[in-house]
Amino acid sequence: MASPYFTQASFDFLTLLEANNNRDWFNEHKQQYEDNVRTPALDFIADMSYELPKLSSHFIAVPKKVGGSLMRVHRDVRFGKDKSPYKTNIGIQFRHFQGKDVHAPGYYLHIQPGECFIGVGIWRPDSPSLAKIRQTIDTKGKSWVAASQDKRFKKSFNFTGESLVNAPRGYAKGHPLLDDLKRKDFIAICPITESVVNSAGLKKQVMDRFSTATPLMKFLCQSLELSF
Repeated sequence: MASPYFTQASFDFLTLLEANNNRDWFNEHKQQYEDNVRTPALDFIADMSYELPKLSSHFIAVPKKVGGSLMRVHRDVRFGKDKSPYKTNIGIQFRHFQGKDVHAPGYYLHIQPGECFIGVGIWRPDSPSLAKIRQTIDTKGKSWVAASQDKRFKKSFNFTGESLVNAPRGYAKGHPLLDDLKRKDFIAICPITESVVNSAGLKKQVMDRFSTATPLMKFLCQSLELSF
């Protein structure tokens, strides 16, 4: 029987970090971060490197402390009002191998006290990529509806993210897929419980959910002329 990757200690650390979000506290408790957050996350990523090819050989799991699938714990505080130095969640992204950053198509796991979910799609694509996706939705509407309204997919996932207020330039206000064309993010999430995260069945649950998103991920990759 496989052992869980994460435990209640993982959530306890994130809760304490939220209450003590400063460098002195983090440095004093860095070993707890290593033991309860980073090491189990890297173990999960390493095992997912053998699972993802079952869905697609073009999405990668890289178990590196820096520059891999585990998103860095340090926040970018340059532009926001919140100057807290650390993220209080575990973010794991398995992006397309041709993607340069978090804006590439990918699969995602978010672990945070009170908010755990599996994510799929593409977050805040750049302008050329967004234009390509919209154009493909416009010209291949039936394929988009088949992918985004797939029964298995809709049973688990809901679309989220930001949208334009008005129709994007070049598209009619009465377009039948206007709500989708207005999207600035093409991401969908499936909530999961902390008990699932702490269970030995986490990897299977994640892979099952990733699998149900295959029609959507294929559509997005094809829109961007990427292999799936």
